[in-house]
Amino acid sequence: MSSELTDLLPHPIVQAPMAGGVSVPRLAAAVSEAGGLGFLAAGYKTADGMYQEIKQLRSLTGRPFGVNLFMPQPEYAETGAVQLYAEQLAGEVTWYETGLGDPDSGRDDGYDAKIAVLLDDPVPVASFHFGIPGADTLKSLRGAGTFTLVTVTSAEEAVAVEQAGADAVIVQGVEAGGHQGTHRDVPENDGSALGLLALLAQVREAVSLPIVAAGGIMRGSQIAAVLAAGASAAQLGTAFLATAESGAQAVHKAALTDPLFVRTELTRAFSGRPARGLVNRFLREHGPYAPAAYPEVHHLTSPLRKAAAKAGDAQGMALWAGQGHRMARELPAAELVGVLVAELEAARSAFAEGGER
Repeated sequence: MSSELTDLLPHPIVQAPMAGGVSVPRLAAAVSEAGGLGFLAAGYKTADGMYQEIKQLRSLTGRPFGVNLFMPQPEYAETGAVQLYAEQLAGEVTWYETGLGDPDSGRDDGYDAKIAVLLDDPVPVASFHFGIPGADTLKSLRGAGTFTLVTVTSAEEAVAVEQAGADAVIVQGVEAGGHQGTHRDVPENDGSALGLLALLAQVREAVSLPIVAAGGIMRGSQIAAVLAAGASAAQLGTAFLATAESGAQAVHKAALTDPLFVRTELTRAFSGRPARGLVNRFLREHGPYAPAAYPEVHHLTSPLRKAAAKAGDAQGMALWAGQGHRMARELPAAELVGVLVAELEAARSAFAEGGER
């Protein structure tokens, strides 16, 4: 494991930053206190909202933690496709008795203001999704004492991250729940994403940066597997989504192990970008027609998703989840870290015993 990462987390367990109110301060604090690395999700928040959560988290733990930012997105030219999708959602508007959101509500997610906050009041770790910060930004964060990570979904992206000067990469396999962190959203590439172990091997050969492995990891034995494959740590999202401290809606937590939801699928239905979620009515009905338009579709469907959540209707919500969702355990976050560590050590011992025979 990278010595810098070792200093940040006694156990090689990173709690994935899950936007939309899931990765709240109490969850991040519980994970960090237990020896993992807790993360806040700044995506879809204002710069001040992010700052207030950082303050709250610091009041709960003195351990290292991370903050995740979304990169600004390029302009989307095909406004007609978004309008056509809005018409496709007319039945949802009637059903949930709410309007659609404004697709032009913003593309940069307050990125510059958030970077300014992190430089003014540095945090131990910052990670980035949907692209790579500029080299100057990464250098400034490094100078402020912040360890930087960038999500990648290919070896080519990892090489670009290394060249930009980030400290480590988060290698995200196709098994991961939520949004794929591709740097460019190319619809022609839909369906070509790699599984974690294959991707991990390619990235390890392409760059010398420390690697955090992400994608469908739910057990300590899987953590042992990615460590053996060259990762320095594992990032888990869905596993922590079900914990008591998670800010996820109760109906979302229950859906993870509900026999009604038998599989996950990558879809653009809720946000316009490929994201893995439990297959429900909304995904089935609208996924085939959703345009590659992020964050326009995210803004457009936001009121619908909020109305469905308020009504407790899992069939209209974005139920982000990784492929291992049926293995979710409803435990306190600190207890889950302890169980994962015990499973990791057991797997390591079994491997060592097998090698001695």
